[in-house]
Amino acid sequence: MNFSLEHCCLCPRQCGRNRAAGEKGVCGVAGTQVLLGRAALHFWEEPCISGTRGSGAVFFAGCPLHCVYCQNEELSRARVGRAVTQQRLTEIFLELQAQGAHNINLVTPTHYLLQLIPALRAAKEQGLTVPVVYNTGGYERPEALALLRGLVDVYLPDFKYPDREGALRYSAAPDYPQVAAEAIRCMAEQTGPPVFDAQGLLLRGTIIRHLVLPDRTAETMRLLDELHDTYGDGVILSLMSQYTPMPACPCEELRRPVPPEQYERLVRYARRIGISRAYVQQGEAASAGFIPAFDGTGV
Repeated sequence: MNFSLEHCCLCPRQCGRNRAAGEKGVCGVAGTQVLLGRAALHFWEEPCISGTRGSGAVFFAGCPLHCVYCQNEELSRARVGRAVTQQRLTEIFLELQAQGAHNINLVTPTHYLLQLIPALRAAKEQGLTVPVVYNTGGYERPEALALLRGLVDVYLPDFKYPDREGALRYSAAPDYPQVAAEAIRCMAEQTGPPVFDAQGLLLRGTIIRHLVLPDRTAETMRLLDELHDTYGDGVILSLMSQYTPMPACPCEELRRPVPPEQYERLVRYARRIGISRAYVQQGEAASAGFIPAFDGTGV
């Protein structure tokens, strides 16, 4: 399938905007350059991603999803971000590797695929050897993911909602459950089962993240069942307790943190149904202090 910025259909929204001519897509981004909020070593991913030296996180501006509880709203709405060329993007990847990054972590890159793919190829030709991580909200088109075969080593998708109601209310994407399920199937097929190095760092594989939201225990249990039935130990699950209420969230039920007993109940449930390859969060993970500054560092 041929993709272009003149009639953009990179994400499942398929808005058709002429981004090349300056029209903003549903992602909030116009033009042919890439907007970045930050490119730096990042230590707050799963241990097999962050390691001891940090993940080389490149935070892209804009997002196709528009979740009402987004912790990175300024960046996801493309209200911040510095424009870089494709050549500069290649340089950033190589600079992060030189700083000791265990991997290159592409955070919300979906709507920049046409600039990202040649930048990655150029970086690999110029000596990029660390794994490439594709860090996404899970709202992806299989046709676009196919373009990344051989370029991405680790997929790090969210699976936010197993139900249409939650997806519609919180992300205005009622098709999200079906879209994410198919996208993640394609990711897991590309990477195969997890492969680690001697230090426990993930070299290849798929980690499926699920952010636990307040009072949605039944929905999360259903998702855990579906993921375990589908993949078994062929993927890694990351069950996240770090939900941080945002003051501007329009949904009253999301203006409070996840009760610890809700999260613990879900952890026990995951163990009970046989999920063994998983990350859980302990202690105080829900904090705005873990949100990095999107001030152009490293850009």
